[in-house]
Amino acid sequence: MNCPPLKQSLRARAYENFRQQILKANVVPGQFVSQRELTQLLDMPLGAVRELIPRLEAEGLLRTVPQRGLQIAHVDLNLIHNAFQLRAMLEREAALHFVKAASDAELQLIEQSHLAIVEAATQGPITDELLAEATSVDWGLHDLMIDTLGNDLISQTYRINSLRVRLIHLERSTLSADILLPAMQEHLNLISALKARDATAVAEHLAFHIRSAHQRVLGQDRRMYQSTSSHSTGKSILSQFQTEFS
Repeated sequence: MNCPPLKQSLRARAYENFRQQILKANVVPGQFVSQRELTQLLDMPLGAVRELIPRLEAEGLLRTVPQRGLQIAHVDLNLIHNAFQLRAMLEREAALHFVKAASDAELQLIEQSHLAIVEAATQGPITDELLAEATSVDWGLHDLMIDTLGNDLISQTYRINSLRVRLIHLERSTLSADILLPAMQEHLNLISALKARDATAVAEHLAFHIRSAHQRVLGQDRRMYQSTSSHSTGKSILSQFQTEFS
């Protein structure tokens, strides 16, 4: 039996509100919240939040800790590896389809939006507003490539995983002034390959871009990884991750 439209709408709104809290960094990895606090944060009734919790737990975005409450997903090495591996697999399939499906006009508009970010970053101060716009442009291309597949199951899986990646970036690395221009250049290289309809180059540039993002979130722990591994294999864990998605 189908749920009443209003109930479905409350569920969808509660989930979207939670997603926005992650995107706006209003919740952070490992944070504990009560059901009551979550209702206030999402501006939703308690019933809708209680129905939302099992979905968030199933997606690995939230867990219930006895006597402590609800905990936003904690970022650890396993989550980072799994999230980026899944991202690489899904986006490679999407990019190889997008190189054939995207129109020249569409690619031109995408390129222009990236060049506008680069121009603004090189001509003036890199403000929080510019970083937010750049983040939207960055993720917008990835989302578009995924959605162009026309597969709702893949799009849904990707959206869930992208929230995990966002949590990882909140914990480990965000799009900063130092990262902005290199990230945009990686995208522009990918866009050039898309415009040339060069599937091999598209796959290579996408893999490089995702691997770079992966390395950035691991970068602050680099010395620990190198020290740990030097006593065993002589090859750092970081180096293994650098080649993981080649």
